[in-house]
Amino acid sequence: MRSRTGVAGCGRMGAPMLAALRAAGLPARGYDVVPMDSPHITDDIAVFSEELDTLITVVRDIDQTEAVLFGEQNFAAIPSLIRIIICSTLSPKYVKSLRARIPSHIALIDAPMSGAQIAAQEARLSFMLGGDASEIDAAMPLFHAMGKHFHRMGDYGAGMQAKVLNNLLAASNTAMTRLILDWADAADLDISALLDLIHTSSGQNWFASGFNSIEFARDGHAPDNTIAILVKDVASALDAAPEGADTSLPETVQRLIRELKPRT
Repeated sequence: MRSRTGVAGCGRMGAPMLAALRAAGLPARGYDVVPMDSPHITDDIAVFSEELDTLITVVRDIDQTEAVLFGEQNFAAIPSLIRIIICSTLSPKYVKSLRARIPSHIALIDAPMSGAQIAAQEARLSFMLGGDASEIDAAMPLFHAMGKHFHRMGDYGAGMQAKVLNNLLAASNTAMTRLILDWADAADLDISALLDLIHTSSGQNWFASGFNSIEFARDGHAPDNTIAILVKDVASALDAAPEGADTSLPETVQRLIRELKPRT
């Protein structure tokens, strides 16, 4: 039997991650509930499950993760499975709770990633890794195929904790950068010149520096787009906030993200 890696959730991030695995010569297949015109992506659960030893989940949220692992797809029950890698950004509390629900012989690694679709397409994602060191070592050929930066954060769950904190900062930068661009419009400033200035000045941030290559940079909030995912990511960070923490600033950022209108 030939072992195979499977990517569950072949949307804007999962599809290029699958392509990167295959480009590296690794046997990999994708699964998505939406039928796709690709010989390497299937919506057939039985076909996807064949010879699967490593499952990478790149679905949107907890509900979809539940469906993939335990619900309609129930991939956690595949007899050949030896490893599950959680790449979706989810609540750290939920991610840690999976350990008690997944058979003990299956290794669990939390490996949320950063960089947006452009980094997935160019196989230069940043992964935040949590799990047993030997299990992460065994999975490194997969990560090297898909990414460029690898941050070992600690035990299982530590990668997700680090990711939600990173994304909280990213959401803050997104909200504030969009605000200053609106104010710049009102002041008749040249937006390209302003973004160039920010890139080399004290206001520099990933969202502003990558504004012209980040696919969701000009989007307004919609239930099914990446701006809405940022709202979900802030909620994941809030779920993991220390007891008694002042959450007023993250909650304000979340509200501002929800109120974003498209930039033309």
